[in-house]
Amino acid sequence: MNDLVRQHTALGDSDLEWLHLLVSEWQLLSDLSFADLVLWVPTRDGTRYVSVAQMRPNTGPTSYQDDMVGHLVPRGRRPLLDAALDEGRIVREGDPEWREEVPVRVESIPVRREGRVLGVIARNTNLLTVRTPSRLELTYLQSASDLAQMIAAGSFPFEGQQVDMDASPRVGDGLLRLDADGVVQYASPNALSAYHRLGLAADLVGHHLGKATAELAPSRGPVDEALTKLASGWAPREFEIEGGDGVIQLRAIPLKPKGPRIGSLVLLRDVTELRRRERELITKDATIREIHHRVKNNLQTVAALLRLQARRIDSVSGREALEEAVRRVGSIAIVHETLSQNLDERVEFDEIADRVLAMVAEISPGTVAGRRTGRFGILDAEVATPLSMVLTEILQNALEHGFAQGDTGNVEVSAARTGTAKDSRLLITVQDDGVGLPAGFDPHRSGNLGLQIVRTLVEGELGGTFDMVRAPERGTRVVLDIPVRGDK
Repeated sequence: MNDLVRQHTALGDSDLEWLHLLVSEWQLLSDLSFADLVLWVPTRDGTRYVSVAQMRPNTGPTSYQDDMVGHLVPRGRRPLLDAALDEGRIVREGDPEWREEVPVRVESIPVRREGRVLGVIARNTNLLTVRTPSRLELTYLQSASDLAQMIAAGSFPFEGQQVDMDASPRVGDGLLRLDADGVVQYASPNALSAYHRLGLAADLVGHHLGKATAELAPSRGPVDEALTKLASGWAPREFEIEGGDGVIQLRAIPLKPKGPRIGSLVLLRDVTELRRRERELITKDATIREIHHRVKNNLQTVAALLRLQARRIDSVSGREALEEAVRRVGSIAIVHETLSQNLDERVEFDEIADRVLAMVAEISPGTVAGRRTGRFGILDAEVATPLSMVLTEILQNALEHGFAQGDTGNVEVSAARTGTAKDSRLLITVQDDGVGLPAGFDPHRSGNLGLQIVRTLVEGELGGTFDMVRAPERGTRVVLDIPVRGDK
């Protein structure tokens, strides 16, 4: 719609925003009218109309099989559009049009904003399935007529009341028609069923909706007065109430076809099962986070016990082996600590990489500065846990074997995402400026425990590749290539 309006019309940004607000609401008008809606806007030179939006009803057959958006029609070809635009009033045709052997009733509704007519809504009703209207259909049509008059007067949609139509109640979910005092004149079967689930034993028709709703809600006191006003439809609001065994979502729409409020339209939806599932998910998320928190605490306890054991061992090699185990356990604990703070099983790995780098740097025999460049991005827990161990082993190996006591140097960890969303890969490079690899060293055959862990995790669990080579100038470079999900 933005492109069509800016390309063909002289409307400004504020007018375009009004049209967006209208289009976010007009599914309501389409469903109440049992009709298709097409929004026509006059072109910049005033000689044609361009259709910028279209809506089909959920409550009846469509009048248009084709997409009308983008069509250009010269002025004069459709007299009803001309009359509605020039005279600023709703124009109805006496005899229906015939389109592919289907009779269609055509009406034009001017779209007014701040006294100016911005465009015209063509309302087209398929008459092929018309039958004797029921009380529900008559209520729908009367409400549609009131809304159409409000659009023509510029009082609908409500400014500053952007509605998410995917989340808001729709006409078929449940509908109540109230008079100016808030008394229910009509209640659809779905609406009545929803209120029965809240605990209402009687019929709604003839009762004050605000008072009946406040009595069903569990709260008491000042809240009741506010709820009474909201449910009476005095202002455009959306809210939820819970009572009995149910939860219903309500949306109140004041009806002011000729200025003063003559009543209200209340749409409602039974969201009991939806809210129940949401609560179950919240409970499940909290349980998962608590599990990660406890695993982290247990791992820290194991690390503390290993650290205590290391202090009691006289053997230098034994003490070093236990200290390596402490760091391995610690790297896994970092991942679980991060997962305990998230709502899903995914983590921002950059923070984990920084913490692993800082933890391993503590064992450096000299003064070695570590830094990270690039972004790892968001990773699944099943990737983050082994990757944290791999990074710990590589950094530990670089600091222990690349630098001697008192040396100074640098270790850099870089990360980059490559590929497409379906085939994304994470390229990780760890490079130091230490002494480098010894002559004849083969990282794929080395019996070093740390490198064995790296090979097993990278190639076996992560499905990636691992290589260790001499750096171009000095030191060692380790390259990891791992498949990951496309999120960055």
